[in-house]
Amino acid sequence: MSENKELFKVEKSETVGRYAVASEDLKPGDVIFSETPFAYGPKSDSSCLCLGCHSPVDCAYLCSTCSWPVCGPECEQLKVHKENECQVFSNAKVKFQTVEDPTDVCLQYECITPLRMLLEKERDPKRWEEEISIMEAHNEERKSRPIWEFNQHNIVEYIRGPCKMDKYSEELIHLICGILEINAFEARTPSCYAIRCLFPKLAILSHNCVSNIHHAVDCNGYGELKDCVVTVRAAVDIPKGGELFSSYTFSLWPTLVRREFLRESKFFDCTCPRCSSPTELDTHMSSLKCQRCDNGVIISTNTADDACEWKCTHCDYKTNGRAVRKVFAAIQNEIDQVEYIGGPEGIQQRETIFRKYRSVLHPNNSYMTTFRSALIQLYGKTEGYTLEDLPDVILERKIELCLQLMEVLDIIEPGLSRIRGITLYELHGPIMIHARHQYQYGAINKEDFKAKLQESIDTLGKAVEILKNEPISQPEGQLGQMALSAHEQLKENFDVLVDTA
Repeated sequence: MSENKELFKVEKSETVGRYAVASEDLKPGDVIFSETPFAYGPKSDSSCLCLGCHSPVDCAYLCSTCSWPVCGPECEQLKVHKENECQVFSNAKVKFQTVEDPTDVCLQYECITPLRMLLEKERDPKRWEEEISIMEAHNEERKSRPIWEFNQHNIVEYIRGPCKMDKYSEELIHLICGILEINAFEARTPSCYAIRCLFPKLAILSHNCVSNIHHAVDCNGYGELKDCVVTVRAAVDIPKGGELFSSYTFSLWPTLVRREFLRESKFFDCTCPRCSSPTELDTHMSSLKCQRCDNGVIISTNTADDACEWKCTHCDYKTNGRAVRKVFAAIQNEIDQVEYIGGPEGIQQRETIFRKYRSVLHPNNSYMTTFRSALIQLYGKTEGYTLEDLPDVILERKIELCLQLMEVLDIIEPGLSRIRGITLYELHGPIMIHARHQYQYGAINKEDFKAKLQESIDTLGKAVEILKNEPISQPEGQLGQMALSAHEQLKENFDVLVDTA
């Protein structure tokens, strides 16, 4: 099947407007389309970054033309900067104001991506009219939100005032701000710093909290639109005419949090099958354990109402959505506090919080699942906790964490999803090492060891199938290359591994 052929078509409905469907039967991994962004640049609330390659900077070097932060002479020549804000700032003599801490949010960056949008509109009016101007901006709803005044002060007035670009109307600039806020997708530079990209075709896809596509953005850092490409693939089997869904939220969030995010940032109430299910399609990612009875699970009585009553499935205990949301917020706060703690301390603190909420949350609750995902990444890669260092009890713990996570991912991230590929990669190692230990101790015979070794190789092969589609500029793509090499070596040396165990 040719990767140049676009395998979707656009339909329209009164309820959702434009949406996309498969133009033929799709198999997992089939490329549906690729595209370059209309514009890309810093996210809102960005810290200081290079306006060429978008890597974090300390602001020690400023562009020799416009005096805004870049990494150095090479980055100041990149088109994404030189042909956009650099010209505007230098012509208007708008200087970058020194900041105390470059890692803090820098409001001076709020105007960059909207300004690039305005300039691209002039360069490519045809694409603007055909693909961008028809995008939803929800300006009427946004006018009543704090974001409107924020944009008015930090973007609209800045562009029309100090930047001397009053040829652009306030209405147009607000329209662009809305289009970016509603339709832009996050991407990562090779330095793994998050930026935002406006991909017109990708933005057509409707939201569903269980996506059936997978998109990967390759921003290789050379500073042109053509150097930033999104590739959209089928994650699962999709029949001809089947609607294509992407997800605008983080899949591991519980329903209350996902719906709140979508309502505040995308201006709609999600009614997808997952959001409509009190048990989140039997994953119980929102469920709590009942504290009054042994087997009860507390679930929502009406997922469309965030403040509704929540009831135990086995006894008469009741609470409400607001109380549950407070519990979730408290747990999220604890997660945030340990997010950047690595090493042995990071493992210990996460395990402590995991045990703390084990009696409160359903085993598959979103926050238990989030901790599993983090622990899987730490066990095997932390000093004192490398795979070769881990005792059998911790190897078994990592295997258990991976399998439990996979049970949830099979439902909420089915098919060729990035997190499934990473989890499968993390699973293959402990399976192999644990089996080798058991064989050496005489706990299993040679045939059982060979079966376990083959299971490890097959698991790694599944990871390769997913991760091979990730851009090599991203950590997942680099992991995919490592996985491919390891998979080939394990297959070639199977007999040697058995004989030398």
